[in-house]
Amino acid sequence: MAPNNFADRLIEAIEDKNNPAIVGLDPDFSKIPDFLKKKHSNNHGKTFESVALTIFDFNSQIIEAVKRIVPAVKLQAAFFEQYGRWGVWAMEETAKAAAAAKLVVIIDGKRNDIGNTSQAYADGFLGKVDVFGEKKRSIDADALTVNAYLGSDSVASFTKVCKENGSGIFVLVKTSNPSSSELQDLEVNGKKVYEIMAENVNKWGQEVIGERGYSSVGAVVGATFPEQAKALRKLMPKSIFLVPGYGAQGGRADDVVPCFNEDGRGAIVNSSRGIIFAYQNKGNDEKFALFAKEAAEQMKYDLNARLKKAGIHL
Repeated sequence: MAPNNFADRLIEAIEDKNNPAIVGLDPDFSKIPDFLKKKHSNNHGKTFESVALTIFDFNSQIIEAVKRIVPAVKLQAAFFEQYGRWGVWAMEETAKAAAAAKLVVIIDGKRNDIGNTSQAYADGFLGKVDVFGEKKRSIDADALTVNAYLGSDSVASFTKVCKENGSGIFVLVKTSNPSSSELQDLEVNGKKVYEIMAENVNKWGQEVIGERGYSSVGAVVGATFPEQAKALRKLMPKSIFLVPGYGAQGGRADDVVPCFNEDGRGAIVNSSRGIIFAYQNKGNDEKFALFAKEAAEQMKYDLNARLKKAGIHL
């Protein structure tokens, strides 16, 4: 039986695959192979439905290709939601397919608000919603990325659902984009804003620490800022870092080492474009899933080799 604490489940999945690398499903329609687009547009026309079916087909084949290699997938909500109700359908079906493949499912939606609105986000993505008096899951997600700029009361709804449903959140702390320093690196009372956020994440996560010693309240810490990651690792010793920015955004295996604890735990490293669109450098779009598999295997090898060199063993 799977553990009912998100952090415990994620660590178990990492150990099962011996791999801290995860695949980001960012289905940019313009980059999906043309033969898949034609397959669905021939049957359903050039419609939103065809786009959604194409995206789901693409994602399903990626999931099948990497399910024995990686512990988790991260769905970037924007690439689905831009297509309205059909895009949301594709996201829901992709999450179901990933869950059926026994992968941990993370929705990268960067949600939050206050009061009953934040509760609605928490229930919708991570808990259960009211369906004529009966509580039901609306999406098969294990975790959600959260923007905590609104403060502690906005996060309380999520931590409550995490505790009740065994879900998890990853709070934006130090993001991978170049301009993140415009706000996140400002000093307030002698501390950087990202350091203050990290202290809050550490505090918010205390009530959802699992048997493996890690909290279900994790942190988003970009691979593009390795020096800051060192300090953040000390400020959030029990939080699992979700590390974007690897590969296409410039982050390397060397850069992610500071995100890990000495026990080899504490981080998952995401690559999206570098894996799912690896076929673009190979000249054969019909083998896109095979090339994604090979890229995922290479990332696993590179990360494990670099961690081992640093004296960190999974």
